[in-house]
Amino acid sequence: MITRPIGDYALLSDCRSAGLVSTEGSLDWLCLPRFDSPAVFGRLLDEQAGHWSIRPCAPSETVRRYIPGTLVLETTFRTPSGTAVLLDALAMGHRERGHALGKSSPGAVLRQITCTSGSVAVETTFAPRPEYGLIHPVLSAVRGGLSASGGSQRLILSAPLPLRFDGSTAHGATELQAGQRLDFALSSIAVGGEAAPESWPGRRIRRRLNDTIKGWRSWTQIHQGYRGPWQEEVSHSGRVLRALTFTPTGAIVAAATTSLPESVGADRNWDYRYTWVRDASFTLQALSTAACEKEEAAYFGFLAQAAATQLDRGIDLQVMFGIGGERDLSERTLTHLSGWRGSTPVRTGNNAWRQRQLDVYGELLDAAHRTHPRDQWFEQPVRIFLLQAAETAARRWNEPDQGIWEVRGPSRHFLHSKLMCWVALDRALDLAPALGATAGHVTSWRETRQAIRSAIETHGWNPRLEAFTQSFGSDELDASALMLPLVGFLPGDDPRIRSTVTAIANRLTDTRGQVRRYLGDDFASDEGAFLLCTFWLAQALALTGEPTRARDVFETALACANDVGLLAEEVDSATGEALGNYPQAFSHIGLINAARAIHQAENARPDGLAPHQ
Repeated sequence: MITRPIGDYALLSDCRSAGLVSTEGSLDWLCLPRFDSPAVFGRLLDEQAGHWSIRPCAPSETVRRYIPGTLVLETTFRTPSGTAVLLDALAMGHRERGHALGKSSPGAVLRQITCTSGSVAVETTFAPRPEYGLIHPVLSAVRGGLSASGGSQRLILSAPLPLRFDGSTAHGATELQAGQRLDFALSSIAVGGEAAPESWPGRRIRRRLNDTIKGWRSWTQIHQGYRGPWQEEVSHSGRVLRALTFTPTGAIVAAATTSLPESVGADRNWDYRYTWVRDASFTLQALSTAACEKEEAAYFGFLAQAAATQLDRGIDLQVMFGIGGERDLSERTLTHLSGWRGSTPVRTGNNAWRQRQLDVYGELLDAAHRTHPRDQWFEQPVRIFLLQAAETAARRWNEPDQGIWEVRGPSRHFLHSKLMCWVALDRALDLAPALGATAGHVTSWRETRQAIRSAIETHGWNPRLEAFTQSFGSDELDASALMLPLVGFLPGDDPRIRSTVTAIANRLTDTRGQVRRYLGDDFASDEGAFLLCTFWLAQALALTGEPTRARDVFETALACANDVGLLAEEVDSATGEALGNYPQAFSHIGLINAARAIHQAENARPDGLAPHQ
């Protein structure tokens, strides 16, 4: 059973795919050539599902960081005899800089270990297990390394030391003196492709590693617009969002992994390597702070393209898409994998794509509102699509759905869904000239927006609890009610908002100061606290004029980051351990947006931004 903590891992990315490296220098998760591809190394989910480790033979003390301005990982091992430094990266394309990151990534892992003092005996174990561990490939020696054949890919390991084979696993060991290094690379080619397999010489590996560092730094250099508290954390979170971006389409995955559980041993284990429309407005708000308009435009462009013609055909707007725009994300269960700490089933795909979630219309129109100049018309297909989205929100806002948390049970009249339909019409009214809306549209939207407001204020407000609740007529609190001031439905100084924020802070916050999504059903009773919701609370406190309390809540959430600044989806309320798929885009988005809100509350400057370079 896998016992290593989720927070023990650091992320590698080439803006197309992702890997996770442990503090012991083991690459335990790698999907090539895309985020949603079957894993080549999957020890994260089963001990037998493959890994690639490079580490000292002797016990060591370990310190990690990302090389400043990059997502190139530096792990320092201190042993009794000496010190070694391991660099890990997924290679960017040759001389890719700035917004071009990921356009031609070769799908290669680069690893370099250097003895910086004394002497260090090092060892490597290479155990590829493609297709989530189903394939145990045939290993054979090639010049400068080995090849692993089996399945649809042929892997080429470039290794500068002799390797011995033990079935589908290779081992190697040597001793390094101060100043000596070993350069490794892992690349792949499609079976039946024209390219001949070849290993990479050390000088090529070193050049690509240095070039990847320069590529990440070039992106960071042009995305330094935010000036305020937690500036480095905001900048780092921006890099994490870029790392979770599939450059060919602009899609941003919710997380780099599948089936890491919301509670240990339970079955709420989902595949998060897709893009949710739900995340759109939050993501674009974060990108406007930590990235720039190019990332915003690419992300919105992906959403508009992926969802094209759905409303035209009278069907529900899909709530999520594959990173290439795929619509059928049907789940299947990988029964041969034991799961992280025995948490099964392990799934690929996500059946939430079949759900009805009415909030998506608001998130989509809010995303358009954030990215499009008011004095310019949308292009014809996008204009028609957004008009249809607004009309659908106006027509269907009073229907039940599954809500933001994708409850797999009876549909309900969730407050958040009604709120986001209000947002859809509110933003559509502001965008009316750019949408080419008629006077009839505007009159209808304005009347329906008021009807939604009245329904929320009448049926969403619980006078006994003195709070807005999860669904109409409910006695249950839900952290998504914090969105009421965040989207501008009511001002932060409204007494109902203040009391709702207080109720959520008092009743949904655990003993560690983290906020749960909600309570009251079989699933929520044992799941961890949701980091996004904690950041929402910090943001809402800033909007209600309590920046000091907001800072305290923000710092509580920030303390859940691991040693290299990565945030999971949830935190175990009993142990404080990271839970859920990882690293979680939503958590880093929440960090960015809350930091900016607190800065605005504390600072006279209206937006907290310096001019973008």
